[in-house]
Amino acid sequence: MPVAEPRICGVDEAGRGPIAGPVVAAAVILDPRRHIEGLADSKLLSARRRSALAIEIRRNALAWCVAASSVAEIDTLNILRATLLAMRRAVEGLDPAADEAWIDGNRCPELCCPARAIVGGDRLHASISAASILAKTVRDAHMLDVHRSHPHYRFDRHKGYATREHLLMLERFGPCPNVHRQSVAPVRARLQRDLLDTGPVA
Repeated sequence: MPVAEPRICGVDEAGRGPIAGPVVAAAVILDPRRHIEGLADSKLLSARRRSALAIEIRRNALAWCVAASSVAEIDTLNILRATLLAMRRAVEGLDPAADEAWIDGNRCPELCCPARAIVGGDRLHASISAASILAKTVRDAHMLDVHRSHPHYRFDRHKGYATREHLLMLERFGPCPNVHRQSVAPVRARLQRDLLDTGPVA
């Protein structure tokens, strides 16, 4: 009997760099019988193309899972450990489970299967590209939901990244509770200024 090929999942994240919002990770096992045309690093694709590919990935992949680490977890653990935690959650959520995980980057989370870190993997391996697309589209959709609740921060435009516009909104309105990461420098500095302005209680 032919030996079944190992189920290899690609793993990638979205949201390590922002100063607001969660970090989201995805794990994808592609089905070799269902080719998905046009998979690439999510950063190289338009939002419309990412959304279309995300639908195809969910429909045609052998397995996929998206998971996250919250802002509170990022502030407690630090962004690297929170990212690895989100990746582990995504891999552990696969059904069927992966035999091996290929991780975009230079660090691997602790997993119950063998794992390999691949720098630039989202441009080299289709399964990691697929994971990058799912992670990016899910996180962007979440930030759009946040925008609807807090439109004055304009999260729909910058998705939590430290753009000039975002930093101006942070200065004007202060940190958004449960959305801005208090452990990152711009937010921490703004919080400290608020404490200084408040002064000691009489």
